[in-house]
Amino acid sequence: MGENELPRHIAVIMDGNGRWAKKRLLPRAAGHRAGMNRMIGLAEHIFDRGVKYCTLFALSTENLSRPREELNGLYALFREYFPNNARTLAQKSICLRVIGDRTLLPADIVALIEDGERTTAGGERGTLQLAIGYGGRQDILNAVNEAVRLGKTLTQEEFSALLSTSGIPDPDLLIRTGKELRISNFLLWQAAYAELYFTDVLFPDFSDRELDKAIEAYSRRERRFGKV
Repeated sequence: MGENELPRHIAVIMDGNGRWAKKRLLPRAAGHRAGMNRMIGLAEHIFDRGVKYCTLFALSTENLSRPREELNGLYALFREYFPNNARTLAQKSICLRVIGDRTLLPADIVALIEDGERTTAGGERGTLQLAIGYGGRQDILNAVNEAVRLGKTLTQEEFSALLSTSGIPDPDLLIRTGKELRISNFLLWQAAYAELYFTDVLFPDFSDRELDKAIEAYSRRERRFGKV
């Protein structure tokens, strides 16, 4: 890999909002709001750097078992932020895609997602993929069940086309903030050869400079994909 080479696709597990709030003696809702603001700024910086694809793990299927009060707060943030930011993405020619099980989400949230995807469909500068109600194992299982329904043996490329990320290249760089050293059921098939970058920085504090450090670390790695 050449010095300063950019990843084509960056994926981020945005972890640490609750702990960020706790450290400041704030309610968890304040951490989620700070995380939402950072998510918007981070995505903007990623595309400004010239990266073409960005996937952000916003809400996992496991997160949906959290207390109802916390989930309602997250949905309220989504209702507040999503429409304006979808319009901003459209103005910047960024296409929005949302992956995950929409049947697990409130109907009005699903309507906002669908409207945002329609609004940004013509974006050619880059693609922002949000994982909401997403689980990597379920994504694989859905593809397996579809393969069974089709009654055919598939190549890896054909199987990838059945995943929710169809049409998006696999991530080159997968970042997890918040100190934990795991990928937590995120893009399990797609991240098979992603370069992993873990940082102790809690997501609301994961600044543009921290993102640049991750890209710099990526540029120094040699990717062989199992070859010599």
